[in-house]
Amino acid sequence: MKFQINRSWFAVAGLALVLLQCRNHKEVENKPAEASAQKKEVVIEKSNYGTTPEGKTIEIYTLNNTKGMEVQVITYGGRITKLTAPDLQDNYEDVVLGFDSLASYTGENPFFGAIIGRYGNRIANGKFSLDGENYSIPLNNGENALHGGDKGFDKVVWNATPVEGKNALKLTYTSKNMEMGFPGNLKTTVTYTLNDDNSLDVKYEATTDKKTIINLTQHSYFNLSGDFSKSVLDHLVEINADKFIPVTESLIPTGEIKSVEGTPFDFRKAHAIGENIEAANNEQIKRGNGYDHCWVLNEQGSGIGFAASAYDKESGRYLEVFTDEPGMQFYTGNFLDGSLPAKGGGTYEKRTGFCFETQHYPDTPNQEGFPSVVLEPGEEYTSNTSFKFSVK
Repeated sequence: MKFQINRSWFAVAGLALVLLQCRNHKEVENKPAEASAQKKEVVIEKSNYGTTPEGKTIEIYTLNNTKGMEVQVITYGGRITKLTAPDLQDNYEDVVLGFDSLASYTGENPFFGAIIGRYGNRIANGKFSLDGENYSIPLNNGENALHGGDKGFDKVVWNATPVEGKNALKLTYTSKNMEMGFPGNLKTTVTYTLNDDNSLDVKYEATTDKKTIINLTQHSYFNLSGDFSKSVLDHLVEINADKFIPVTESLIPTGEIKSVEGTPFDFRKAHAIGENIEAANNEQIKRGNGYDHCWVLNEQGSGIGFAASAYDKESGRYLEVFTDEPGMQFYTGNFLDGSLPAKGGGTYEKRTGFCFETQHYPDTPNQEGFPSVVLEPGEEYTSNTSFKFSVK
């Protein structure tokens, strides 16, 4: 509020002038406090997280919102190492699997919390072609290349910069031409934004100077109970998909897109993960050792739509996922085997975490009819996913 005072008029009324000046003085004194209360400064904390075996310094960034949610990200692999969400009593607990030290992240692990690229999911035999030219990616998953080869985006050091005026962290990395066998210098940006409605937005952007393929995703493992010693089999999951992609014994798409109707892959109505995960008479369940498949999302080509949800009844934690990607890999931690150390002690046992990996379909470069993953020079790759946490 702005005051305009006619001092000549107040000269006639001395007492009124004194009273109003006192009142005006009080209001001016209060203005800075009011302004500061209305505009809360965004503070993203940064500290040293350790040094890689190659001698590179890794930083950790902490984002907090006004509700009490906290997200921590390290520059090694752009990994989310901590994400807290409220339960029915408004207790914020960590709900993502990870480690207590950098050494565990730089060692062998199943992509905990990482940015995945250049190509998320599997490429058969690590081979694809563009315009008649053949390319080979290092094999790191039996006869396949998985998540970009043996040194994908999960194992590189990203540059991180807080976004001015926003509760957001921007990570950038330039993948050189023929890195892991992929053509083109690919400039990649991933931005994590923590909102006050307890949602975490992930925006992916990329450009190339040579025709290439790209399929980025985020590989956090969730356990909404907040207790990493518990399995996720009792979590209720819903997936907004009428179809899924069957795979061969080596987990490569058969080329078919199949209805979920009458199969263990029907999550159109929420039900427990463990309800059909051991369906002995289903060949696809056997091949994935549970769920490790891509669902063909119903809401495609119309912007960001609802993809999936998960609910832990005991804690009341509810996770919703929204994306503009055509598919989502639902993986249920089938290969966790107790060999990896858990945060705070213990180990990660089988199916103590699940992944909602929004993405294009597996092995797309070798599959006719799948939505294209080709990126041309002059084009911009963009992808958006939001993870929203609440209670019910």
